[in-house]
Amino acid sequence: MLSNWYKKYSSQPHQPFFTNGIVLFIIFLLIVGFQYSGIANFQNSIFILHAYPMIHIVLVQFFLGFLFVVFPKFLMQADLKKQTYMNRYFLYLIGSILYVVSLFFDINITKIAIIILLIASIISFKTLFDIYKKSVVTNKYDMTWVLVAFSFGILSNVLFFLSTFDFSLSQVIQKFSINLGFYSFIFALIFTISQRMIPFFTTGKVPNYKINKSKYILEISFLLLGLKAISSTINYPIFSAIINLALFSFFTYELLKWKLPVLKTTAIMWILYLALLWIPIGFFISFTESISELFNIGFFFEQAPLHIIAIGYFVTALIGFGTRVTLGHSGKIPTADKMTIAIFWSIQLIVFIRFFAGISLNYGLNYPYFIALSAFLLVFVLLVWSYKYLLVLVKGI
Repeated sequence: MLSNWYKKYSSQPHQPFFTNGIVLFIIFLLIVGFQYSGIANFQNSIFILHAYPMIHIVLVQFFLGFLFVVFPKFLMQADLKKQTYMNRYFLYLIGSILYVVSLFFDINITKIAIIILLIASIISFKTLFDIYKKSVVTNKYDMTWVLVAFSFGILSNVLFFLSTFDFSLSQVIQKFSINLGFYSFIFALIFTISQRMIPFFTTGKVPNYKINKSKYILEISFLLLGLKAISSTINYPIFSAIINLALFSFFTYELLKWKLPVLKTTAIMWILYLALLWIPIGFFISFTESISELFNIGFFFEQAPLHIIAIGYFVTALIGFGTRVTLGHSGKIPTADKMTIAIFWSIQLIVFIRFFAGISLNYGLNYPYFIALSAFLLVFVLLVWSYKYLLVLVKGI
């Protein structure tokens, strides 16, 4: 009976990776909620408790599950063998569990966990790269940039590991590794997938829709995101203001150019359009923050702009793609019913709560309370999504 379940559970790459991702997402959100509510007191930095695991444990597994499905298809290669993707899955699983356990014990255990996760990411990259090399498809543009984003993820992981040792530049390197991982890895990876899949999905729903993207969309976005990672690390207000304005302008121009038919398509599609909307909003708030710093206005945003992108764009897109893939690969029509739509609107509400948590510092309000509130609310929403879709992933087809 167990072997039969495992056969179904491991029959498609997205099932074990999505399952891992959603469970670990909930665990690390609970850790943040417990920390800020005073229920627990972890003796670790927020980078170790929250930033690193969200980038290199949670989000990476979600999108690897997706990539292990679509990468061979886009490059007209055979599907990955079960043993190949499950070996990567178990490496991530072992590293993830060890990382969670390490938070309760010793930083040296954390280092071992990071090494395992780094090995998993390198092997996963090699798997994708091998598919890429074998393919004779002439247009590999999107897949090339997926690999570039993933290589930045490996570099970010290496730098973070080095920063766990105590030396003069360790804190700077750790901050840069997180910024690099957030912007040049996860953001770049999700946007590369988004700019490929969302217009493509749209053509299936709205037959007269024409894809209209800039020729060098990924070259420009990767360059600006790399500069953003640098500016967020050195915190030089003029430089930050210029980069944030450039990012806001570029993504606003690009998304307007796409002319997505928001009012002419179904909920499963406009949910993804909604995710994209948070990109220019996040960079506009980030630009406002740099202006406040530049002119010493004294209005603090904390990490609100980053979380507008992280929750508004990343999480909405993640759940949007996850819902679509889960339904589609289980033989069901990818649609968003009333509960699913409620889940997505709830995520948008959490974006506002997390934004308010950041600016609450300016009004002398209980900042930790609002951080914990946003974390616990997101856990609740993920549990509701899991109730509806996780069982589909765990049971398999």
